[in-house]
Amino acid sequence: MKLTIGYSPCPNDTFMFDALVHNKIDTEGLKFEPVLADVEQLNQKAFRNELDITKISYHALIHILRDYSLLHSGSALGHHCGPLLISKYPLDIHTVADNDIGIPGQFTTANFLLQYFLGRKVHARSLIFSGIESALLNEDIKAGVIIHENRFTYESKGLIKIQDLGEFWEQQTRLPIPLGGIVAQRRLDHSVIQKLNRALRRSIEFAFVYPESSRSYVKRHAQELDDQVIESHIRLYVNPFSIDLGESGIQAVQTFIGKAARFNDLTIPEDGLFAS
Repeated sequence: MKLTIGYSPCPNDTFMFDALVHNKIDTEGLKFEPVLADVEQLNQKAFRNELDITKISYHALIHILRDYSLLHSGSALGHHCGPLLISKYPLDIHTVADNDIGIPGQFTTANFLLQYFLGRKVHARSLIFSGIESALLNEDIKAGVIIHENRFTYESKGLIKIQDLGEFWEQQTRLPIPLGGIVAQRRLDHSVIQKLNRALRRSIEFAFVYPESSRSYVKRHAQELDDQVIESHIRLYVNPFSIDLGESGIQAVQTFIGKAARFNDLTIPEDGLFAS
């Protein structure tokens, strides 16, 4: 059985899924056709039901739960790994809220955490995540929310941190930060979902044991080619929660979805997070 699987070209995803898509582990007869795209593009593909399995932002999850269920493996979730609100110049919170803010997409977790921090909806401009630093340096926007490798490079470009949005989430909830998860179409047979969970877990465990195995694949798709940046990125976003969400991970996701639903005046679908 061949399935399409969407994930980002960022080091944490290519590190985790290299073994899965390159036949380095037992996939129990499943074959995969990878589709690499920016996370907001993957959110949009999920809205259109284009992919069998895909990485999505947890902010987007509430919108697709009728068609997709969350898998236990493959998440980007943890501590001290949230998006950063940055600027070219020092700004207070009120100044930030009253100006254009660059975000990596409307349905990204970064966008929700920005509004959660500011306490209200703001005028945000969606940009490809890798272009936010340049937009700040060119003064096209006053502030921006960065994710992925950019959190390791912004200071070297003279940009400054206004707020660690993940830190704010952790202070308010005492829970890890749910950034992105892996979902699969609910139409897939339950036995296939079980195979997917096992295969994803094997792929991530393989990556931890043999980190050099994925190096060329990771570097081929990385935005930043510096080895230290890549290693820091992987260490930050790939952790035990990636192997299995566990109880605290599930609690964090449920809390996040509840807050996002209330903030956006949405009703949580009754289908549940996981396949029944």
